[in-house]
Amino acid sequence: MIEERLTRAAIKERTEDHAMPVELRGITIRYDGGAEPLVIAEDFDLGLEAGTMHCLAGRSGSGKTSILTVAAGLQEPTAGEVFWQGDALSTMDDDQISDRRRALIGYVDQGGALIDGMSALENVLLPAVPDGQVEERTEMAKDLLDLVGLGRRMRHRPGQLSGGERQRVAIARALILGTKVLVVDEPTANLDREQANKIIHILKDTTQDGIAVLVASHDQELIKAADSSTKMN
Repeated sequence: MIEERLTRAAIKERTEDHAMPVELRGITIRYDGGAEPLVIAEDFDLGLEAGTMHCLAGRSGSGKTSILTVAAGLQEPTAGEVFWQGDALSTMDDDQISDRRRALIGYVDQGGALIDGMSALENVLLPAVPDGQVEERTEMAKDLLDLVGLGRRMRHRPGQLSGGERQRVAIARALILGTKVLVVDEPTANLDREQANKIIHILKDTTQDGIAVLVASHDQELIKAADSSTKMN
C-alpha cells in the first residue's frame, strides 16, 4: 500500500533481505572545545531489527538526537562504527552514504520542517524531486496521506493544519522513497494526548509493513508502545 502502490507483503519482501538494517557498535560521541570534553554517548551499542520500533528514552540533552543523527549517517561518531544492512559507513565516501541513505532511511526531525508555501501533497513529494520521480510517486504520496489519515487534506498547506497533522505529513514524506528505516525525533512533543496517540499508532502500523522505526522520545505512552527501549542518561 505504500511504495509503487505497495502492498504490505511487497514491503516485507523488500525488508526481509536484511534482518538488521541499522546497527551501532561501540559508538562514542564527544564534543571538544570547552573547558572539558562533553561526552554525549560512550561505547553505545544498538541493533535495530526490521519490523520493530526501538525508542531512545530520556530527558532533553541526554544525547537522543545525537544517536539518531549518527544512526542516519548525518553525523560521524567520535569512535565506533555504524552499519547499514551489514555494510560499515566507514568504508563509504560521502556520495555513497548519501545514496544509501536515500534508499534506506527516512528522517523526521523535531517539528517536521514542512515548506509553508506547498500543499501537504507537494511536501510529501519533495524527496522525489531530485530524481525526477514526482509524477510516478504521486499516487504513492496520496496513499501515504491516506495511511496517516490526511487523504482529504492533501491540498491544505501547513498553516492550515494542526501540529499533529503537520507531523503526520512529515512522516508520510519520510516514507515516500520506499524507506526501510524510519528515524523520528520527538514526534509527539508539544502535541495533546489525542494527537500524540495518532502518531504512536502510525509508527506502530509502519512496523507492520516490515519497516524498522528508531524514535527518540520522553513520551511515556510512546516508550511503552515500542518493542524495546534504551534509557539515555
